[in-house]
Amino acid sequence: MNTEQSSIWHERAKQVIIGGVNSPSRSFKAVGGESPITISKAQGAYLYDVDGNRYIDYLAAYGPIIAGHAHPHIVEQVNLAMSEGSLYGTPTPYETLFAERLQAVIPELERIRFVNSGTEAMMSVIRVARAYTGRSKILKFAGCYHGHADLVLVAAGSGPSSLGVPDSAGVPASVAEEVVTIPYNDVSALEAVFAARENEFSCILIEPVVGNFGIVTPDDGFLEAVRLVATQYGALLIYDEVITAFRFRFGAVQYNAVEPDLMALGKIIGGGLPIGAYGGKQAIMEQVSPLGPAYQAGTLAGNPLSMRAGMACLDVLMQPGTYEALAKKADILTKEIHAAANTYGIPHTINRYGGAFTLFFGERPVRTYQDAVHTDGKQFASFFHAMLRRNVCLAPSKYEAWFLTIAHSDDDIAHTVTAVQESMRELQSLQ
Repeated sequence: MNTEQSSIWHERAKQVIIGGVNSPSRSFKAVGGESPITISKAQGAYLYDVDGNRYIDYLAAYGPIIAGHAHPHIVEQVNLAMSEGSLYGTPTPYETLFAERLQAVIPELERIRFVNSGTEAMMSVIRVARAYTGRSKILKFAGCYHGHADLVLVAAGSGPSSLGVPDSAGVPASVAEEVVTIPYNDVSALEAVFAARENEFSCILIEPVVGNFGIVTPDDGFLEAVRLVATQYGALLIYDEVITAFRFRFGAVQYNAVEPDLMALGKIIGGGLPIGAYGGKQAIMEQVSPLGPAYQAGTLAGNPLSMRAGMACLDVLMQPGTYEALAKKADILTKEIHAAANTYGIPHTINRYGGAFTLFFGERPVRTYQDAVHTDGKQFASFFHAMLRRNVCLAPSKYEAWFLTIAHSDDDIAHTVTAVQESMRELQSLQ
C-alpha cells in the first residue's frame, strides 16, 4: 500500500502543528510507524486518504460517527443551518427543541446546558457538584478518561485509595490532591475510601460502561454499590456518558437502571459536529449561572449547526431495529475474530457490549485498567498495521474500541473477517 502522500502531509503538518496532530490520539506513537494516515474525505463506512486508499472505518472518529460519514439527512440539516447563519450569540429555537428531545428520552435530564465538547461538559458538571455539596474532592476510577481538564488528568496512586498523582505535566500537585482514584469494579476499595474520608467527596465520576480502557462492563452489583455509597455519604453520582449515550441504545446507557444525579454527554449527540452537554436534577442544576453561583459560559454553546446536526442524528438512530443491527454486526465480527485467533494460536480476549468491542491480546479477562495495561501492546501494534495494510482502519491504541456504524454493510464485514484471518496468520509467523 502506498502512503507516500500521507507521510508528506504529516511532515508538512509538523512544521506548523505541534507533533503534527491536533490530538495525540491521532498519532501512531502507541503503535509505531513513521506517520499516521492523512484522511481527505469520508463517506458512509469508508475513509479515503490523500494517496487514494479506501479504508473500512471502525474508528468512527472515536465514537461519534454512528450513522456513517456524511449521512444525507445530517448533511441536509447542516447545510440548511449554515444557510441561515452558523452563530448568533443569542438564544435560538434549535437549542430548546434539541434539549426537549434529549429530555424526552433521558428523563433524568431535568435541566440541561449545552457546551462544546465532552471535556467541557465534565469540567462543568464537576464544578456544579462542588458548588452544590460545598466539598472539593472527587473520586474517579483508574483508566476512566474524563477529558483533559486539570482535575481529571490523574492516574491511580499505589494502593486502592491513594491520592492521585498528575498524569500530565502542567497539572499542579495541589490540584491532583483533590482527586482519589480507585480500581473500577472494586466495591471494597470504594467502601473503604468513603469510610475513611466520610464527608470529603463532592462526587463520584464513573463511566457506566467503560469506553476509555477498552469496552468494559460493570460487574453485577457494582453500579448499585456505587449509587448506594454516594447516597450514604452525600456525594453526587455523575455518569460520564460522552461515549455511551446513544451508542448502545436510544438514550443514556442506563446500565442496570441505576440513576445518576448528573450526567455529561457528547460525541454522538452532535451528529459529527462539536458538542457537549451536561444536566440532571433541577435542584442541582440551579447552581449554574445565571440562576446560581457556579459560572459557566461559551460563545459557541448551543450553536445552530451542532443543534440541528444532533437532532438529525437522533432522527436516524430512532428508526426501528437500529441498535439490534449494530449489535448483530459486532457479534458476527467478534465470533470470527475469536475463531481466527484460535486457529493461529493467538492469545486474546474480547469485551463486547452492543455494537462496540475491544480486542485485547492476552488471555486474562479485562475488568480493570490494570488488566488492560497488562495486555500485549506490541502484538496489538503488529495487528493494527496488518489490518491497515488490508484497508481496515482501527484506532491506533490497544485501549480503544471498534465502533460499528449503520453504514457498515455485509460486504464490509466479510472483507474485515478476511483481513482479520490474514492478519492473525501474519501474527503467528512473527512469534
